[in-house]
Amino acid sequence: MSTPAITVEELEALIREGVPLVGNFGIRIDHLAPGTVRMTLPYNETFVRPGGTVTGPAMFGLADVALYGAVLSLIGRVELAVTTNMTINFLRRPAPVAITADCRIIKMGKRLAYGEVLLFSEGDPEPVAHATGTYSIPPHEPVKLAVSGYQSPNGG
Repeated sequence: MSTPAITVEELEALIREGVPLVGNFGIRIDHLAPGTVRMTLPYNETFVRPGGTVTGPAMFGLADVALYGAVLSLIGRVELAVTTNMTINFLRRPAPVAITADCRIIKMGKRLAYGEVLLFSEGDPEPVAHATGTYSIPPHEPVKLAVSGYQSPNGG
């Protein structure tokens, strides 16, 4: 499978409608492929905390929805896939600019997916945060792409 199991348009609509708190952040999807996604959180002065830095909750929301998008890129619109665990490490003070999330799935199983997200301040090649997380996957149609050794029950 060289195309994602969900389109950019479907994912954007799902984020806006199904995850309205983060959907209202104005996040845009810059790239979507099976098992990976790049999203950008546009700069908004309401995301700036005292000290002139982007607030952690906004970055955490971006990381979580990026992992959701990467999971759905493999399994399609399975809305009840949910975060079971997520950890974020803030590495450096982010500038008050747009934040980009680069996410990839590391391990895709039948019931759990594990991935990582690197967050970057716009224009800076060094990450400002690193997140890892696990998503619980409810029963769905079989995955047709092997990720980190996972094989579809249908032999795909």
